[in-house]
Amino acid sequence: MNKKITIYYSGNPLLKEDALVFKIIPRLEKIFPKINFVHHDPNENLPDNNDKIIIIDTVINTDKVIIVSDINKLNTQDVYSPHDWDLALNLRLLYKLGKIKKIQIIGIPPQGRLDEIISQTALFIKKATAS
Repeated sequence: MNKKITIYYSGNPLLKEDALVFKIIPRLEKIFPKINFVHHDPNENLPDNNDKIIIIDTVINTDKVIIVSDINKLNTQDVYSPHDWDLALNLRLLYKLGKIKKIQIIGIPPQGRLDEIISQTALFIKKATAS
């Protein structure tokens, strides 16, 4: 039996620099109808029964879509908002407890050409869900 893949996404539609994900998710849902896209508030716990968690989130210091799969690259030192601290800390704790084995964070820039960001994100989703 194939389990439906879930990709979590974070963002805040009220903050321009954190709202782009809400514009791309409807298009990604059409491209990937078999993937369940779920909005996740970083102040809440992620499910802890996954071998791998895939998250789409805004990365402020980039102008292209990137992927972070190394748990050690999640910064818990330079905290600029509760969002930054909670997501990184939550993932590190789940990893340390053995509740997750892999992470794939698809980081999108806060702004840019929508079609380009969607196509780059779609490529990373294909890679993240293939492995």
